Amino acid sequence: MLDRFFGYFSHDIGIDLGTANTLVYVRGKGIIINEPSVVAVNQKTGQIVAIGAEAKKMVGRTPAYITATRPLVQGVVSDFEVTEEMLRFFIKKVHEKKSSFFARPRVVIGIPSGITEVERRAVEDAAKNAGAREVFLVEEPMAAAIGVRLPVQEAIGSMIVDIGGGTTDIAIISLGGIVVAKNLRVAGDKFNDDIIRFTRDEYKLLLGERTAENIKIAIGSAYELKEPLEATIRGRDLITGLPKEIVVDDSDIRRALRHSVSVLVNAIKSAVEETPPELVADMMQRGIILVGGGSLLRGIDRLTQEETKIAVRIAEDPLTAVVRGTGIILEDLDSLKGILVGIERERAPDL
Repeated sequence: MLDRFFGYFSHDIGIDLGTANTLVYVRGKGIIINEPSVVAVNQKTGQIVAIGAEAKKMVGRTPAYITATRPLVQGVVSDFEVTEEMLRFFIKKVHEKKSSFFARPRVVIGIPSGITEVERRAVEDAAKNAGAREVFLVEEPMAAAIGVRLPVQEAIGSMIVDIGGGTTDIAIISLGGIVVAKNLRVAGDKFNDDIIRFTRDEYKLLLGERTAENIKIAIGSAYELKEPLEATIRGRDLITGLPKEIVVDDSDIRRALRHSVSVLVNAIKSAVEETPPELVADMMQRGIILVGGGSLLRGIDRLTQEETKIAVRIAEDPLTAVVRGTGIILEDLDSLKGILVGIERERAPDL
C-alpha cells in the first residue's frame, strides 16, 4: 500500500551516474536532465553552493574556500555525502511539479562493470539516502547495449565498448549476460590529462582541465585526418609565469593521445581474443558498437577496425546510450530483471 502511495507522487527514473556527466531518464517522458557531475562546496560552512552546469562553470575559477569537485572518480563514488546530495538534487528536480516531499521513486542506475561489491553498495546507499524507495543496478555496458537495441537476451554475440569520462567498459554480451568484460581507467579524462602533460613537456605551457577538454573536442583524433585541423591554446608559461599563446594541430594532439589510445585498442583486441569462437563469428557479422563521449574522438572507430579486423560503428547518439538503456529497463522491469546486478537487497515488506 505504501509502495502505491509513494508511486503516485513519484516518477520512476533511470540514471547514468557518470564521472563527467549525469543523465536522468524519467519513465514516460524520456531524458530530461543532462548535467555535469560537478558539485561546488563552501569549505567554511560545508554548504553546497552549486550542482551540475552551474558548478562546472566554477571549475578553476573559485576562491580558495569554495571547491568545485567531481564526487565520482573513475566511475566510483569517492565522496559519499556529496554524491548523495547531487542525487537528491536531481531527484528533486525531476519532481518539481509533483510534491517532492512524498517523492520516493524507483531508480535504475548504471555502474561500471569492474567495480567491487563495496563500491556497488555505496551507489545503492547514496541513492536510497537521496530519496529512492527501491534501487536497481545495471552494468553500464549492458545498459548501453539495451539502449542501442542490441538483442542482449538472444543467443547472439554482441560487442559494445563504452568510452566514458572516467572508465572504458568493454563487454561481449549473449543470452542476457556478459561473457567477457574488461574495465579500463583510460577514457575521456585520461585523454585530457595526456593533453595537459604534452603541452607542459613540449611547450612549457600549463593548461587547465577545461581548456584541455576543449582542445580534445576541437582537434583531437586517433587516426590521421584527411584535412588538418589546428587550434590556439592559451595558458600559463611555466618559465615566465605569464600568459602564453601557442598554435597546435591535430598531429600534436594525436601524439599526446597515442599511448592511451593504444592501451584502449589493445584492450578491445584482448577482449576479442578471449571470446568463444561462436560469438566471434557473430561479432564479425554484427560488428563492434562504440558508445560514450570518448567514441566521438575522430578516427577511433577506423583505428579499432584496422586493428581488430572487425567492422566498427559508432552508435546513434552515443552519449545517451546508457541512460536510454536504464529507461528501457524501467519500462519493462519484470522481463529485464534478470540482467540487473545482484546485490542482497533488504526490501521493506509491502504494507
